Amino acid sequence: MTEAAAELPPAPKAAQEVFGERFPEAVRYGELLADAGVRRGLIGPREVPRLWERHLLNCAVLSEVVPEGVSVCDVGSGAGLPGIPLALVRPDLKITLLEPLLRRTTFLQEVVELLGLDHVTVVRGRAEEVMGKLPQVHVVTARAVAPLDRLAGWGVPLLRPYGEMLALKGDAAEEELKGARAALSKLGVVETSVVHVGEGIVDPPSTVVRVEVGESPGGVRFAAKRAKAARVSRASRGRRR
Repeated sequence: MTEAAAELPPAPKAAQEVFGERFPEAVRYGELLADAGVRRGLIGPREVPRLWERHLLNCAVLSEVVPEGVSVCDVGSGAGLPGIPLALVRPDLKITLLEPLLRRTTFLQEVVELLGLDHVTVVRGRAEEVMGKLPQVHVVTARAVAPLDRLAGWGVPLLRPYGEMLALKGDAAEEELKGARAALSKLGVVETSVVHVGEGIVDPPSTVVRVEVGESPGGVRFAAKRAKAARVSRASRGRRR
């Protein structure tokens, strides 16, 4: 056990309520983050004492605004935040953890197998690389990946028509959303809002920027790019047969 892992505090009472039957798996995930996660440089050692409130619960409460039974792609999943906590509380979801770095996808795959998350798939790659190769999803999630306009450029094109991107953001969410409106409009976004989740569970509540698209997620340019990628993918599969 690393010195940082020894600083992992006991799970708060709220964690048992949020994770329910999967609480033991949530505890195990917290231990993995505090130990292997720190050793492999996936999270900083200073984050360990506040791992439950700032990371695990902060991400798990995102489930409040995710519809039932949908497909989700967690873009830039990193150490699995918010994708893994979301998967623990929502077995009804089909979740893809999308991450470009090998050392992170290796960790994610280990976590998925260890926790028995059969409804979770780990994919190594960048959002722009998998467009047209992965099925479009109902919901894209992200946390602390990039400024909203850039994040939307990666995540929105992965959505199905009328899907939504849910981005965990900080106190400047409203200001960031205001500055990104022009870029979002070009990406086919038709509705935006800032919502707060986890009232009474995390303090302060988690801030989520919700970005909803119309019938052409990513706009005309990305629709053409996605169609081209899909044709290439189908042709490649045909050659392998």
